[in-house]
Amino acid sequence: MVIRFIPNFVTCLNLFSGCIACVMAFEANYTLALIFIILSAVFDFFDGMLARVLNAPSPIGKDLDSLADDISFGMAPSLMLFSLFKEVTYPSFLTGVSDLFPYLAFVLAVFSALRLAKFNNDTRQTDSFVGLPVPANALFWAALIVGAHGFLTSSQFNAIYLLLLVFLFSGLLVSEIPMFSLKIKTLTWNENKLRILFLVVCIVLIIFLKVSGIAASIAWYILLSLFTRKKA
Repeated sequence: MVIRFIPNFVTCLNLFSGCIACVMAFEANYTLALIFIILSAVFDFFDGMLARVLNAPSPIGKDLDSLADDISFGMAPSLMLFSLFKEVTYPSFLTGVSDLFPYLAFVLAVFSALRLAKFNNDTRQTDSFVGLPVPANALFWAALIVGAHGFLTSSQFNAIYLLLLVFLFSGLLVSEIPMFSLKIKTLTWNENKLRILFLVVCIVLIIFLKVSGIAASIAWYILLSLFTRKKA
């Protein structure tokens, strides 16, 4: 009987890590926020795997997973953006509304919730995804803010560009773009060559770009999904 609660316990660890990430993000401690978002992603990976291995799926577990994901991968990156919007440069014509701009960061949290609700009711997404998964979106933003903080807060970048990125990724979350899954079901080359190509390039990006390489890897994932969408 205890075994059936193990996946839900791991999901709760995801939620707990996500809550800490939110606090760190609100305090503009971006590095710790990224670390706890990554930790949440690890727990999010293992709760589903444990549910399958232990044959312990449940309706409560499914709902709990979505609630945890909206905190860890919806609210946490939105709070990072909220803090970042207070640091970025604003064009002169936006000076009067610069105090309102940070609240637009929560558009990302709203679309993350829409994405999770869509995923839970979309029977097409058992072996692949339709739209950008929320963990990938969260990792992109967290890694971008940590790895490219100096550029994002420089005079070369401003709040308009940041807002456009928010709108772009919000759209990707609920888009109809097919995106491949990293779940490996067989060990054949034909079934996994796309995943292997993705992972090899990710390793190179992270080696050369460090933390920013994580954000670049998510961008690579999106592009690769677009280029191979008929095969995914």
